[in-house]
Amino acid sequence: MRIWMALACVGLLAACAGGTGSDYSKAEVAAAAVAVPGPKSVTLMTMVNNRTGSGGHSALLVNGSQQVIFDPAGSFRDPRVVEQGDVLYGMSPKWVQAYKSAHARSTFHVVSQTIPLTDAQAEQMLNLVISNGRVPSAFCANATSSLLSQVPGFEGTSKTFYPVKLMDEFETLPNVTTTKYYENDEGDVIDAVQSAQLTKNLPQ
Repeated sequence: MRIWMALACVGLLAACAGGTGSDYSKAEVAAAAVAVPGPKSVTLMTMVNNRTGSGGHSALLVNGSQQVIFDPAGSFRDPRVVEQGDVLYGMSPKWVQAYKSAHARSTFHVVSQTIPLTDAQAEQMLNLVISNGRVPSAFCANATSSLLSQVPGFEGTSKTFYPVKLMDEFETLPNVTTTKYYENDEGDVIDAVQSAQLTKNLPQ
């Protein structure tokens, strides 16, 4: 019983299930902002079913003047993560890894497709995800594809409700780098323990 209570704060996956997290204040959002060194970029993250190959969720990691995850209708939760309008703030590399770990399990893996951006592209994409607001259940790929299509260089992105269709189209874009992240657990307490161990030294 104690271990379940200790792990209650760990973010878990409910795919495009419609998040119920509370929005934080503007001051809390501003305080949580974190800038990540290196080239500006966007990463499409797709949660893919290991058995069927179908997609369970789409999200965008945007590295501009700050790094955030646009998690439309997502359910990643941790009291140390500031969220507003389906955007997760303070996404340092360790928190990005925690996000992947919370989604990967024996039935799902995470495909990350990264494309470098100009400063102007990165800021436009950052502003778009921040201003988008909450996304209804099952609209994760639709919201993600719609936002991408508004940025120069991504105008040809087709609007779709299917995460894998968006992933396959994204793979055809220039300069894309693709990685896949797997965990072999069953998505229960083992997954939660790994996520808790990963995040225990992260900033509060």
